[in-house]
Amino acid sequence: MPIRLSFVVALAFALALPGFASTVRHPVAATRPHRRPAHDRHVSVSHRHRTRISSSHALLKTQPAARHATIPALARVRFVPPLRGSRASLLRQNERDDAEGLLRIQDDEQLDQLEADGSLVAIPASYTLLVNPGLPSDRRYCRPWTARFLADLARVHYARFHRPLQVNSAVRTVAFQRALMQINGNAAAADGDLASPHLTGAAIDIGKKGLSLSEIAWMRAWLLPLQTAGKIDVEEEFYQACFHITVYSSYVPKVAPRAPRRRASTTLLAAGIR
Repeated sequence: MPIRLSFVVALAFALALPGFASTVRHPVAATRPHRRPAHDRHVSVSHRHRTRISSSHALLKTQPAARHATIPALARVRFVPPLRGSRASLLRQNERDDAEGLLRIQDDEQLDQLEADGSLVAIPASYTLLVNPGLPSDRRYCRPWTARFLADLARVHYARFHRPLQVNSAVRTVAFQRALMQINGNAAAADGDLASPHLTGAAIDIGKKGLSLSEIAWMRAWLLPLQTAGKIDVEEEFYQACFHITVYSSYVPKVAPRAPRRRASTTLLAAGIR
């Protein structure tokens, strides 16, 4: 009986020994993290990197392309609407010219007389301001304050864009306007309350052909404060692609004020155009 009991105890101990041995770990090995071979780690990192790139590309493809392209641009551009003409504007131009005592020039003889006595002066052509080559030499005249306006506008435009402006039309006679009406359905009348302001020599047309969108927006921004102040009237034409501008004598002060120089509001508004 004692021998059989000893045998049973020895057998139980032998059977339990492998399981016990499998649970024993070296103290250092128990705290050491499991590490994969270097090659496996490299492959895993590269896979994660490619996965992130693929995810980023997929995310970009789901975004509207136009939104990313236009939002930053719109944030930098100040929109200025076109300075469209109207019947009320044309009436106002004629009323203002009449109030300033500007008569409509009837024919070439009267035109020559006004040029001779200095009532009309030559367009201040320069490297900043060109004149359409097709404009006859005796039509390249305007009122003195209109010439001053042109010189100012061309100077600041050239400083900003390094390109000249071009005058396409200036003074006209009633006889010329009547002939123009026969070939141009958009031409203003030669007489009456809606007559063309070109007949007084106070109006000029500045061509838009060749101007960039930034230049056109800048022109609107520069002209708008002057129109609001009553110094000019602007009719932006699209069929003939020009800025028709009537300049009033109030553009040039009779007595220059002695005040500290400061940037005019028209320059400040135009400076915001990108």
